[in-house]
Amino acid sequence: MGAGALTSTAAIAQAPPRNAPQIAPPETTEPKSLPQPPASLPQVPKDRAHGLDFLFGALKAAPDEDSAKHVEARIWALWSQTSSDTTALLMQRSKVAMDTKHLDVALKLLDAVIKLHPDYIEGWNRRATLYYMQNDYRHSLEDIEQVLVREPRHFGALAGLGMIMQELGDDRRALDAFRKALAINPHIEHIPDLVKTLTEKVEGRDI
Repeated sequence: MGAGALTSTAAIAQAPPRNAPQIAPPETTEPKSLPQPPASLPQVPKDRAHGLDFLFGALKAAPDEDSAKHVEARIWALWSQTSSDTTALLMQRSKVAMDTKHLDVALKLLDAVIKLHPDYIEGWNRRATLYYMQNDYRHSLEDIEQVLVREPRHFGALAGLGMIMQELGDDRRALDAFRKALAINPHIEHIPDLVKTLTEKVEGRDI
């Protein structure tokens, strides 16, 4: 999917202003989070562009979920790859801070990552997750937009966009985002079920 296939998330998602009341997240026993890379990532070649093109083709062609998960992990590894030791260290520390719920510390670390390396996709993606954990949907959407500008095929960001739209009650835009994520990664976890449910809910009304 090219950049032209994806309208700006500012248009897709008319998020509430920063001082607007935030919508409470659905009750769950699991930590609130957007899609993130696996805890353990494989070693990948340094040829990022060629590697990603090949892997996205392999992801679409994956015959089963196990094969898809293997390819997906390699894509996340390329997205997470950085030649900057400082960026890698800041990302490592931000993960620890988020895991231990020191979100203010994590935010400062991720702000530093983005300032140091603004084209590093996973800096934006992780900060989007941090804002989501804080129910700050406006800033989470802004960071998701930055991810998708740099990598329109980022199925994790598209799935995250769908999750936020669903929580904001915009099922039609949630469905649109989930379908785009699924077109890129047909095996992305939970999204096929969400697409089925939302298709019945949104498009079934016109029947």
